[in-house]
Amino acid sequence: MSASPAERSALQRLRALLLDEGGPMASLVKPAEECRRVGNPGWAGLPSNESPAQLAASGPRAEGHREDYELLIEAIYEGYLLHYGTPRVVCTAEADLALLAGDRLYALGLARLVALGDTEAVAELADTITLSALAQGAGEPELADAVWAAGARAVGWGSSQGHRRAKDLALAGAAEAIEAMRTSAASLSVSP
Repeated sequence: MSASPAERSALQRLRALLLDEGGPMASLVKPAEECRRVGNPGWAGLPSNESPAQLAASGPRAEGHREDYELLIEAIYEGYLLHYGTPRVVCTAEADLALLAGDRLYALGLARLVALGDTEAVAELADTITLSALAQGAGEPELADAVWAAGARAVGWGSSQGHRRAKDLALAGAAEAIEAMRTSAASLSVSP
């Protein structure tokens, strides 16, 4: 699956940010074709294959900071891919190093979100990271994808009662969690 032009742009900005920071993370920045690990090939959460970053950044809550949201969510999603999939920017053959690099990218993205003052989105992405990790641990990568899609939608549009219910179902390991997450991801209207 090739990245869309908008996704490439955000990934290019992430790549440049990590290279500019230098240090150990910069040494792990590679072209996408060098990042070949076994696992989930990447985003499959929406029929349009819009990335979580693009989805969140296109919502009204990101208005005025779309590029910031896209970059920080790409960083967080890249961290997730280092843990469970095929990363696109930061690559390592060592599993332990991939976990550490993934955690660093989680922290980088969340810190940038805190700097924007969006504590609601920080909480939403913390839930997304937790619930997707639980889904992966349970051997349910499709649920993990649905969690990312619903979480990105909630960052961009705000949470809803249906989304909160979907998170409760996922946390409980309920069979209907995946459909509830997919419904939440597809719903662009917000109900308090």
